[in-house]
Amino acid sequence: MKKIVLALSLIVASSATWAVSSMKVTVNGMVCAFCAQGIEKRLSKMTETKAVFVDLKKKIVVVESKEGLAMDEAAIAAEIKDAGYDVVKMESVTKSVAEFKAESGAKK
Repeated sequence: MKKIVLALSLIVASSATWAVSSMKVTVNGMVCAFCAQGIEKRLSKMTETKAVFVDLKKKIVVVESKEGLAMDEAAIAAEIKDAGYDVVKMESVTKSVAEFKAESGAKK
């Protein structure tokens, strides 16, 4: 019985590490492709960033972390604010940037 419980615990722990870690940020002030490009460029330079997606219509920025690295909410907010935009809301999500792109119909 202990072996089964241990095995299940390992499976649950392993599957938790497979979950994609992304930060979805609602941003005010983005109005054009130049805005989106500037934010994407700044956030892409961060060490823990794997991918960035900006959806101007929905006013969201999604930042996906590299495997094994955690997102720093304060650093992400600071980069966006330093670029001249207002951070309205931040939330951790399990969707990848590719999934957000697919939902929005954006080119990959």
